[in-house]
Amino acid sequence: MTDNQSFQTKSPTLYIVPTPIGNLDDITQRAIQVLAGVDLIAAEDTRHTGKLLSHFQIQTKTFALHDHNEQDKASFLVEKLLSGLSVALVSDAGTPLISDPGYHLVHQCRQAGVKVVPLPGACAVTTALCASGLPSDRFSFEGFLPAKTKARKDKLSDIATDERTCIFYESPHRILDTLDDMLVVLGPDRQVVLARELTKTFETIQSLPLGELVAWVKDDENQRKGEIVLLIHGFRRPKEADFPDDAKRMLTILVSELPLKRAAGVVAEMYALKKNALYKWGLEHLKSADH
Repeated sequence: MTDNQSFQTKSPTLYIVPTPIGNLDDITQRAIQVLAGVDLIAAEDTRHTGKLLSHFQIQTKTFALHDHNEQDKASFLVEKLLSGLSVALVSDAGTPLISDPGYHLVHQCRQAGVKVVPLPGACAVTTALCASGLPSDRFSFEGFLPAKTKARKDKLSDIATDERTCIFYESPHRILDTLDDMLVVLGPDRQVVLARELTKTFETIQSLPLGELVAWVKDDENQRKGEIVLLIHGFRRPKEADFPDDAKRMLTILVSELPLKRAAGVVAEMYALKKNALYKWGLEHLKSADH
């Protein structure tokens, strides 16, 4: 490690330290050095992190910092940092703050003038994306979908016409409900990748049209276990030629009497078209429509 990267710094420093998402060999040498050299490790689950530290024979003291206490405990850690101690922030797996605690601590450190040093390392989002075969030049990470069906469908409707690859985390006990809701909102032809147990023994990365993926997961109980990442192919913008002229004319007529979304649904059903695509076309071409 160079001098400007070393944890042995005279100024108070918070280190953001990624940990393995499965395979322990994925931890970096720099992460091991930092975890062994700081004064305190702020961990999402001290028992879980304790196993990792024990594996690498690291004896640094840990401090619990999780979703339920972070706002209260962040100021305590900032005080420790300002007194001259160095602190490493870790989550249970992967890069802290990515759907994990840490935002409030980092924010308060920034406000207090405490140096924040991020280490690169494991992250399920990028690990899944680079092996998915989906476009990776533009993507959106959305964390976990809502637990309730209506809210989940609303969120999926929001991203239905997003042209970026959309990435979600999902829990095993909700995966079937989520895939069923995706099928309703996005249709059976949307390409979706299920990445499960990344870097672990039973790692699975399956890419299928949504209709086939739902059936595959329902038929194999093993695919409903472990840590899951879902990646949705971005919306493919249809060409105007894809819509019959009669459908365009009908939509133009109906929007004078109906909201655009409802009119698009009626025309889509009449002409066997994608409702969301037709709605998108209406937004762009029927400027005077009441939507």
